[in-house]
Amino acid sequence: MATSDPPPTMPGMADLVQQPQEKWGPVVLDISNSVLPLEKLSPTPSSLDGMTQAVEDDLRNLGCNLIQTAGKLLKLPQVAMATGCVMFQRFFYSKSFVRYSMEVVAMGCVCLACKVEEAPRRARDVINVFHHIKQVRQGKPIKPVILDTEYISLKNNIIKAERRVLKELGFCVHIKHPHKLIVMYMQLLGYEQHDKFVQMSWNFMNDSLRTDGFVRYQPETIACACIYLSARKLGIPLPKKPSWYEILNVEEDDIRDCCYRIICLYQRSKPVQEELEKVVDSLKAALDETRKQARQEVASSVAGVDSPASQPGSPE
Repeated sequence: MATSDPPPTMPGMADLVQQPQEKWGPVVLDISNSVLPLEKLSPTPSSLDGMTQAVEDDLRNLGCNLIQTAGKLLKLPQVAMATGCVMFQRFFYSKSFVRYSMEVVAMGCVCLACKVEEAPRRARDVINVFHHIKQVRQGKPIKPVILDTEYISLKNNIIKAERRVLKELGFCVHIKHPHKLIVMYMQLLGYEQHDKFVQMSWNFMNDSLRTDGFVRYQPETIACACIYLSARKLGIPLPKKPSWYEILNVEEDDIRDCCYRIICLYQRSKPVQEELEKVVDSLKAALDETRKQARQEVASSVAGVDSPASQPGSPE
């Protein structure tokens, strides 16, 4: 009797229903990707709109100063103010100061940082504080904010700015701050009991928030730069054999470059908001005029082309 071939095996349910393989997008939400690549650092969007580097640096300095001053009046923790400053700096490496209001974005960063660091404040309180700061700096009498249509429009713009910052940062808003690292490094160097040394390093750290160092260097580099500046100012020797920063896996060139940016902050004159706003308004007017001319050129080129209806019919 001839043997027949064995019946084919029946496929299981797992073979019949194949799960599609998921494809992940290129966005990486990582705490270590806060340092921007060189192609994002230069040229900046503001420089492409005709703004000089000096004016842009003053606007960054002023915006972070407003965030820190508002944070103190709102009694925010230091980490919330630092988060707001870093988000402000990162946002304006993807958008231009000419196209977005510095003050409105600063308010949006304060509101967003309050939520990220679990110290929420109302948008109304943020508006009141910024309004108070502006009146004090301009020497005007202190008056409360009037709840009119202008206030409602400003509040809506702050909410929109908060969402825009989230979108531009790819929702990667958790930031590793170097403040804790300073304390750890001081303990490593044996100077944790030197109050003046620790306080000066902490002060340099807070001032460095007004520079773009937090988007250029890792937190370990910034912490080492603040310790280095404080040690040089107080005349405190640091280990050289081996070098103390090599143990912390930090390059000397990065420390010196970061220190240079912090020192340049103290050598610049104090920015005046009214003068900077005039410069931004002139650049904005020039940008609007360029857009208007471009629209007119497009309209004239379209009008010069005959439509099919205006052309004579084909011969019979």
